[in-house]
Amino acid sequence: MGSSEEARVRLPQLKLDELLEELQARIDAARGTRDRVRSLLEAVLSVGRELDLEQALYSIVEAAAVLVDARYAALGVIGPDGRRLSAFHTVGVSDEEIARIGPFPEGHGILGELIRHPEPLRLTKLSDHPSSFGFPPHHPPMNTFVGVPIQVRDQIFGNLYLTEKQGGAEFDEEDESVLSTLAVAAGVAIDNARLYEESRLRERWLRANAEITHSLMSGSDRADALGLIAERAREITSSALAVVAMPVEDADSLVVELAIGQGARDHHDLVLPVEGSLMGRAFSTGALVDTPDVTCDERVAVASPRFTGLGPAVAVPIGAGDSVRGVVLLVREAGRPVFAHKETEPLQAFAAQAAIAMELVERRRDSEHIAMLQDRDRIARDLHDLAIQRLFATGMTLQSAGRFIEHPQAADRVARAVDDLDETIKIIRSTIFGLRSREGAAGSGLRARVVRVAGEAAAVLGFAPGVRMEGLVDTDIPGRIADQVVAVLSEALTNIARHARADRAGVVLETDGREVRLTVSDNGVGIPPEGRRSGLRNLAERAQQLGGELELGSPASGGTVLVWRVPVTDEPSGR
Repeated sequence: MGSSEEARVRLPQLKLDELLEELQARIDAARGTRDRVRSLLEAVLSVGRELDLEQALYSIVEAAAVLVDARYAALGVIGPDGRRLSAFHTVGVSDEEIARIGPFPEGHGILGELIRHPEPLRLTKLSDHPSSFGFPPHHPPMNTFVGVPIQVRDQIFGNLYLTEKQGGAEFDEEDESVLSTLAVAAGVAIDNARLYEESRLRERWLRANAEITHSLMSGSDRADALGLIAERAREITSSALAVVAMPVEDADSLVVELAIGQGARDHHDLVLPVEGSLMGRAFSTGALVDTPDVTCDERVAVASPRFTGLGPAVAVPIGAGDSVRGVVLLVREAGRPVFAHKETEPLQAFAAQAAIAMELVERRRDSEHIAMLQDRDRIARDLHDLAIQRLFATGMTLQSAGRFIEHPQAADRVARAVDDLDETIKIIRSTIFGLRSREGAAGSGLRARVVRVAGEAAAVLGFAPGVRMEGLVDTDIPGRIADQVVAVLSEALTNIARHARADRAGVVLETDGREVRLTVSDNGVGIPPEGRRSGLRNLAERAQQLGGELELGSPASGGTVLVWRVPVTDEPSGR
């Protein structure tokens, strides 16, 4: 009896031990599940806190490796074409190992399988899968594998790849479920980081626009504004080179006004045809033009070394429609990503806003110029209606009083004073004509050209010649005759510099609406009888072709007086 009773006692105890062991296993499993859920929640919170996109991607990879106890983990970002990986973030592989392995994968083999079929994939041995291509030299061995896609809104952003579960175990369904949950949280975190990055990018563009507008409104010239546009665009888009080209007068070609960055010196003052060039295309269409590789684009000279070491490029018009003012070309280093839509869209808005700021400043300067011309007209009216009339009246009074002066010297002084008043009236009238001449004020009229030629001659003469003009020089003298006047004046002053040995010269340009008369005088040695006269013959022939004449004189005080006169008509007369 005793032995049978002991057996019955021992049997329930064995069952109890088994039940306790099973209970302990379930408790451990529950505790493990609890700890894993807690780790998952912590990972989700950690990933969600990141606003910097690069840091967020690294946090996702790191959390994934910890959650499934994987030795190696990677996150591949799918490129714009949807077929290749544009970025690769890894955990578990050192920088030295990466350097030995070589470039990051582009998405072939197993990695490409998840790109083509974005759904979870678990493998016991990587090499057994039909899509496996093997590993490059120096790559660490990898067997067990699990991969899950990361979706951001309605688009597959990339994939998580994990290999080599610690302890030689295989990845199970729970690992796959945990990674899929993390992938959902990762999609939200990536979306938030993207939105934050885009908001910061817009903020940088807005600051750049404000800086350029303030610079222009503060009186900066166009060159400074273009330099600021190029520099800010290059900085914000992380480009290696920025080039700004503006159209020439005929609008058939563009000239590079400035270049900043890598190889900038090779681009300075370069002339590009509008037809057939990359920047010309952006200028003629008023739309953005890009290329994945500037060194292989047919719209860029293939043999040109200007873009050595560079790759993706985008040409953006400054302005839009018919008001395109120029083109900004931005080029990144070779191997860098192409310009994405999220970058080019604010870039176009930035260039258009910069063009508007330039337009507003030009309109403001035009208004200021018009106000200045109106003020000149007012001054001219005041001089004509007040100053000249008073001087003329004073001269008449002195002339009348001169008849009653018996002392010869006193009468002579009064006569000289009257002559001085007449000369003063002529000078004021010449000033009035200059003030009222808009073309001269703009620097392109005959009056301004004569002043410019006289100023340039000062360098070879050794002194500045005196200049006086009377009459409506810019209004009454046609352009063809004005060109001859400028040529004659330049040659006459050059002759004085070469032969006259003078220390004083004077230029008088007069017109009464019927004839233009240019007088150039000096106090030099005069023209010797045996001297060369080929230059004077040229001046005489110019006058004869226009129906005029050339007169030469030598006053008693010394020097030479040259008088070149022609009728003010569009066609030569007296032929």
